[in-house]
Amino acid sequence: MLRVAEHWCGTDTGLQRRANEDSLLVRSPLFVVADGMGGAQAGEVASSVAVETFRDGLDDGSDPESSLVTQVEQANSRINELSRTKVEHAGMGTTITAVYVGERDVSIAHVGDSRAYCLRDGELLRLTDDHSLVDELIRQGKLTPEEAEEHPQRSVITRALGPEATVEVDVRSLRGRAGDVYLLCSDGLTTMLGEIELLDVLVSHERLRDAGEALIAAANAAGGKDNITVVLFGLEEVLTEAERLADGHTTITALAPAPVVPRRPRRAAQTPQPKKGARLRRSLRRLRAPVAALVVVGVLAAGAYLAFQSVYFIGTNQRGLVTMFQGVPYELPGGIKLYTSNYVSGVSASTFPAARRQALLDHSLRSEGDAAELMRQLELGQLGAQ
Repeated sequence: MLRVAEHWCGTDTGLQRRANEDSLLVRSPLFVVADGMGGAQAGEVASSVAVETFRDGLDDGSDPESSLVTQVEQANSRINELSRTKVEHAGMGTTITAVYVGERDVSIAHVGDSRAYCLRDGELLRLTDDHSLVDELIRQGKLTPEEAEEHPQRSVITRALGPEATVEVDVRSLRGRAGDVYLLCSDGLTTMLGEIELLDVLVSHERLRDAGEALIAAANAAGGKDNITVVLFGLEEVLTEAERLADGHTTITALAPAPVVPRRPRRAAQTPQPKKGARLRRSLRRLRAPVAALVVVGVLAAGAYLAFQSVYFIGTNQRGLVTMFQGVPYELPGGIKLYTSNYVSGVSASTFPAARRQALLDHSLRSEGDAAELMRQLELGQLGAQ
């Protein structure tokens, strides 16, 4: 049985855009990236609506591929209706790439030119086709990949959510493996970095966070012409109880202490050395208290770790961007942080008035849902005037 071992996500406005029109959703085992288009406000709305459609996850017990397609079609309908009924949203659209990790398979639904990759055995596998003019010309043999890189219409999208009342969704599933690392990204990454560069960055960083931050930094170093969004997650294998039994694994049960058998007292003159079995039992009895203490400490530490992972707070990263952190805002001696970056917005804290900035970044502990909603409102521009 597969499960997500770890994940990291981040988004950056880039160096040449004034606003971030990308949106993402990380609700393991569901991951979504959307890249909006149609102007700052309209693009942000389209991508936000797209990922919001996936907020409640997939239907339990449903076929993942069918459920993903249904969610994408619902998102398309909502965006299309908004674009037709609101003048300020006319013509808006968005790409979308959604990935769901099942027990054995990884399912992907895709529209547009955002991408999904799988890093497996040192090889980077591209899992999606761009719905763009140049990629279709490549597939028709009318253009080479090298020519496509310099084509003046390389940014023209041929399929997206919103422009039409219906949309064709690419969907596929592949068998996942323990050790796989998946990359979802907007084209702000892939237009700046080639696939060889993506591979080099991924294989040269052991931690997903380091790899993700390095990808964004490299895209900006290459020009940062568009918004850059990166989602990374890795898979691991977990045996079910049936698989454990089939593989010969047994459940470890605690052994009851051996009963103490009373012995007849000996005369004082007889002082034989205790037998080895008796010495061992006495040694084990002396170890009970320290072992019990270690068990209690371990349980408390595990409980504290789980508690830290269930809370979130809002702060800023080293670049001054408003960031959603997981954990508590404390650092132990030795530089041990009790928090990790969960989501980086494209909004700089310096754009807020001092009073609003102080209230927003007060490091109050929040639930994941509350923190995510606050970040959503922030990126839609609904908090600036408050």
